[in-house]
Amino acid sequence: MKWTLSQLQKYRSKDFPVDEMVNVDEIKQTDQTIREVSPMHVTGRADIDSTKVTFHLKIKGHLVLPCSRTLVDVNYPINVETTETFLLKGSDYETEEEVHQVKGDVIDLMPVLTEILLLEVPMQVFCDDNSEGGAPQSGKDWEVIHELEKQDKIDPRLAGLAKLLDQNDTSSDS
Repeated sequence: MKWTLSQLQKYRSKDFPVDEMVNVDEIKQTDQTIREVSPMHVTGRADIDSTKVTFHLKIKGHLVLPCSRTLVDVNYPINVETTETFLLKGSDYETEEEVHQVKGDVIDLMPVLTEILLLEVPMQVFCDDNSEGGAPQSGKDWEVIHELEKQDKIDPRLAGLAKLLDQNDTSSDS
C-alpha cells in the first residue's frame, strides 16, 4: 500500500477509493502472542489536497491469539475504523489528531496498519468454555478438582486426626 505523491496528486479533486487485501504477517515477529494473521481487507477513501493526504480507512480481518486460561487458539475479529493524515510539507499543522510526516515522495500505509493492528491486540482473550481441547485436567502429581468434589473428600494427611477427634468425642459423651 504505497503511493508516490505524483500518483496521489492526480486525484486531488477526485475521489480516491482504497480497496485492497493486505498481508501483515510481519506483526507476528513484533508480538509473539499472535499465532496467525488473516489477510486484512482495507477499504475506504483518501482526501487529497496541496498540504496533506487524509485516509479514512476500515480494516477487517482476524487474528489467532492464545486463550489466557487454556492456551487454545482463539479467532479474534478485527474491525477498525481509522483516519490517518499524512503531511506533504514540513508545516506547523496543528490538530488534535496524530499526523504522519511523509519521508521522501512515497506514502506507505503498511507501518501505520501494523501499528493499528498491534494496538488492537487485547491484554487477555478467552475461548468459549465448551470448546474442544482445552487445558489438561491432570498431570504428574496433580489433577483439577472441582469444588463439589473437594467438599466430600477428606485430605488423607488429616484422616488420622479425624479418627483421633472421633475417639475423643465418643469418650466425652459417656
